[in-house]
This record gives sequence, C-alpha cells and structure tokens, in this order.
Amino acid sequence: MEQEYIVQMEDITVRFPGVLALDKVRFDAKPGEVHVLLGENGAGKSTIMKVLAGVNTNYEGRIIYKGEEITVRSVEEQRARGVSIIFQEMNLLKNLTVAENMFLGRQPVTKTGSVDWKAMNRQARELLDSIDSNISEKAMVSTLSVGQMQMVEIAKALSFKCDIIIMDEPTSALTEKEVAALFRIIDKLKKEGVAIVYISHRLEEIAKVGDRLTVFRDGKYIDTVNVADVTIDQMVAMMVGREMTDYYPKADVEPGETLLEVRDIRRGNVLKGVSFHARAGEITGFYGLMGAGRTELMRVIFGADPCDSGEILVKGKPVQIHSCQKAKSLGLALLTEDRKSQGLILNFDLNQNISLANMDPAMTAFGFSPAKETKNNQRLADSINVKTPSLAQKAKNLSGGNQQKVVICKWLNTDSDIIIFDEPTRGIDVGAKAEIYKIMNSLKERGKAVVMVSSELAECIGVSDRIYVMHEGEMTGVIDDPKDFTEELVVGYATGAKNMNLSKGAEAG
Repeated sequence: MEQEYIVQMEDITVRFPGVLALDKVRFDAKPGEVHVLLGENGAGKSTIMKVLAGVNTNYEGRIIYKGEEITVRSVEEQRARGVSIIFQEMNLLKNLTVAENMFLGRQPVTKTGSVDWKAMNRQARELLDSIDSNISEKAMVSTLSVGQMQMVEIAKALSFKCDIIIMDEPTSALTEKEVAALFRIIDKLKKEGVAIVYISHRLEEIAKVGDRLTVFRDGKYIDTVNVADVTIDQMVAMMVGREMTDYYPKADVEPGETLLEVRDIRRGNVLKGVSFHARAGEITGFYGLMGAGRTELMRVIFGADPCDSGEILVKGKPVQIHSCQKAKSLGLALLTEDRKSQGLILNFDLNQNISLANMDPAMTAFGFSPAKETKNNQRLADSINVKTPSLAQKAKNLSGGNQQKVVICKWLNTDSDIIIFDEPTRGIDVGAKAEIYKIMNSLKERGKAVVMVSSELAECIGVSDRIYVMHEGEMTGVIDDPKDFTEELVVGYATGAKNMNLSKGAEAG
C-alpha cells in the first residue's frame, strides 16, 4: 500500500541560545503535493526545514520518513534518503563555474579517474535547459546576478532526483519568466510524485502554486488548511494573529527641495544615459525587470562602482563620488539588495553591526563608551521592532527579516538625508514589510529623500509617490501622479513596450 505521507514530523523542538525557536511543532508532506509553510520571519519555518534537510541535527521530537522513524544526522544522509533543500541564503562558491557548483563533490569521472568536464558541462546544460535558463554552464558564479544564482541553486537541487524538495524563498530574486519556468518544473515534479515544501512570503504566488498550507507563529504550530479554502487576507491573519489594515501606508507630505539629482549617467552597456531626481519628503520608486540596471545605478550613485560619464548633484551642488565613504559624508545611505554579503558582518554582534556606519553616537569626551553605544543601538532596534534576546546576539543567528532590520538600524544611525533602499523587503514576511513601509514613511515625514528599488510591482505602486521605470539600462518611463499608477502602464514601460521622451519630464517632474 502506498504511503499517504512521505514525511511526518511530530513535537519538533529546537533551542538556540536564549531562544526557543520551535516549540513542539508538527509538519508533514504527501507525495505529489506542494505543501506551503507560512509564517513571519522568526516563526521557525526555515528552522524546521533545516532539521528535515539535516543542516540542524540538534532537535527533539519524532521524524517518520516513508513509514519508518529516523534520526537525522547529516545533510549527506538526508540527501541519500531523498531530501534536498534550496536555501534562501545561497551557498554557491563564486570562484567556480556554474557546472562545478552543481556537481561539487560528485563530478562525473573518466575511466582514468579524472574529472569528465565534457560530461559535467553537458549534464549541467540539460538541467539549466529543463528550467528554461539561458545561464551558461561555464560562467563563473561571481559574474551572475542574485536571480541567476537562485536559478543555479534550483537546477542543482533538481540534479539530486529527490522525493522531497524544500524550496526556501525560491522566487525572491527571479524574473517573471523565471518564476513561470519554476512553476512548470513544480507541476512536472508533482506529477512524478515528488513532494515540494514551499516557503514564500509572496501570498499571491502561494495561492497559485500551493495545495496545502501550514502556518507557524513565534515558533508554534497554528494550523494546516487547504490553500483553496482560504483567502489571502485569512492567510495574513493566521500568520500575524490579527487583521492587517493599511498595508501600504502613505504619509501625506508636500515634497520639498530636490536633494538628489542624477544627469545622464552612463556605464558601459549597463547604464545608457540615466537621469532622475529625488525630493525631500518623497518616496521615489524604481521598477524594472532583471537586468534593467536599477541596482547598478544605485551602486554608481553611492560610489561602489565607477561611471563613464554623467553628473550627480546633492542639494543642488555637483559632487564627485568615487567611494562609499564619500557618499556617506555627503549624507547618502544605501541598503544593498544582498544583506548577507554586503549589508552585515554575520559573525559580528548586533551592536557592532549597527555601529558599522557611524560610531559618533557611542563617543564621549573621554572616547568610546560601550554603555552609550548599547543605549543608542537598543533605542534604534526597539524603534523598528528587531526581535532578538539581546544586542550581543550575532547577526547570523537572526531570521532574514530581522537581519534586514539590523541593516536599516545601521543606516538610521547615520541620520542620512538621502536613503536608498534596494529591495528592502526581499524575503521578508508581511508583518515586517508593513513595519518597513512605516519606517520609510516616517523618514519621508522627517524630510528625507527616500529612493526605493523594488521588484514587487504591488509594493512599488503601493509605497511610491513617483515611479521611474527602467529597461535594459535606459529610463523608459516616469509616472509623477499616483493616480496614474497602474500595473499595465508600469509593466509596459518595464518591458520596453512603451517609450517616452524623458528629457523634459525629468526636468519638470
């Protein structure tokens, strides 16, 4: 008789220093289904999946796999049993090729025992083709975008031919085409009897792809329901324990002076004469598909990358920004899209991370004061609800959403006038997203110029006061009036289907 469940996890408890991460929770998965695991950051979703995948073996409770009780001892043992995981935080080696990463430690070999490069590249190409990816199997991972690295992780997981595939935020950095390709792969895997455990904060896609839904809250099991039986509003209420209202708050502020102006910025084939401006008391949104050049533009403005030509003005004065330190001294802040490698030092504690960009609040007439630093940083952490037992906790031990909040604290600590948020809510739950939107609005009310890059169309429309749209390194549209914000118009600009002369609009807008 066929097993109804591939895996059943019962009374799973996990403890970290000072934190009860999971409190006797349960989860199961059936063959040929997508079982969505939903909850706010810190709810325990990734924690329980790391137990199932063998990453975390320090747990209590019972795990029944294919009808037999097992003890999880390692990733390798779980993979041999048929469990594979695609991590939210990617684990690729950037100094190796795509194919080398996909088959690391299990490369095909020739009769003489040497690596069969031709076979390895061919197998990698077949896997990439199966998910409609045009990434070269010979490309160095260091040259790939975050979204492309995610696709490599997905292809790598598929190569193990498992009975259970855990997908932790698999679409957080994918283009619409890549998401559609992933959903086709999921449908194919379901038909082959594979169980998919799907973790995502994108509730609209959960409604499309999920079969069953289990909700965790604060390390506790809440409920398991059929996705078809609940609305998105009900999903949110189950996650946060309350109804979410005013999801996209928009403070009514009269825009002030232009704090940042960018004129005709060019950089190779990446940026092709981009101009825009951002005003005090305004959230300036940037939308575009993968490869549009939005992140590259923000890196140039912040001095992280050079440009070939163009002009940057801060508070009306032309400036030369050749380093991030110079940008910071001019009152700019940049929350990078990759918080783990560029926004935080994961082995540092929260106090150290928050103080990275500005030590002045911790200084006295006699020098550095740890007590003053902790008092200041605790105030910042409390102001945006960072969930942690103490500021002595290392950043690597926090959930993704709380890590992002620490990055925000770091830049709030500088009191910058121009704050650039690059994908500020990627991989963050709905409750934390709403809190970040409120933070952005409070900065707007304080007369800051807020620039937000977002791949989430609803977010860009809901939060922005003005939207610039980019396509393949060019500015293809600017929409000045929120009354004109429509998905059709924004996507039209983002795909290059619509074009407008921005030279006059950029000056007048």
